Amino acid sequence: MYNMVFCVVTGGKVAETESLPDCDLAVFGFEGLGEVDYEKELRGETEKFEEAARLSKDCGCGLVCGCRTVSRGLVRKSAAVSDRGKLLGISDMLHVLDCEDFKSGSSLGFYKVNGFKIGLCIGNDLLFPETVKSLSMCGCNAIVAMLEEVRDNVPPLLIRAYSYLYGMPIVMCAGK
Repeated sequence: MYNMVFCVVTGGKVAETESLPDCDLAVFGFEGLGEVDYEKELRGETEKFEEAARLSKDCGCGLVCGCRTVSRGLVRKSAAVSDRGKLLGISDMLHVLDCEDFKSGSSLGFYKVNGFKIGLCIGNDLLFPETVKSLSMCGCNAIVAMLEEVRDNVPPLLIRAYSYLYGMPIVMCAGK
């Protein structure tokens, strides 16, 4: 097996991106899809998930895009995953802190993308070691940590520690 090549896009939108460098997995920050309303997607009023799948097909790679998903007034921090034209799924942040207005998701984000097993660690999930430990025990080749912003040195420090402790690469994508 060869090394996995990542392309991290911290700014910019999927809809405005025409091409990507040659890579196995492209990772867009939370601006990539912006806010996605599930009801509008289902009615065909927007096609943000389709745009992500189309870009992954055109570029021949996997794609992870951060977004905020809205469903009947409930807002979640999420990541959409597509692989060479196919939307594989949307995963939500599992751990919501008391001071936040988000809702939590229900399961770990684990996907087979472009021949690799990828785990997702979204937002606050990085603060909970059992998330990273569980993904490493699932046999991930790499973990993608999706953060809206980095306010201090804690996320990079945790990523280095988890990577060393669990023996796997962790790629962070964050804005600001």
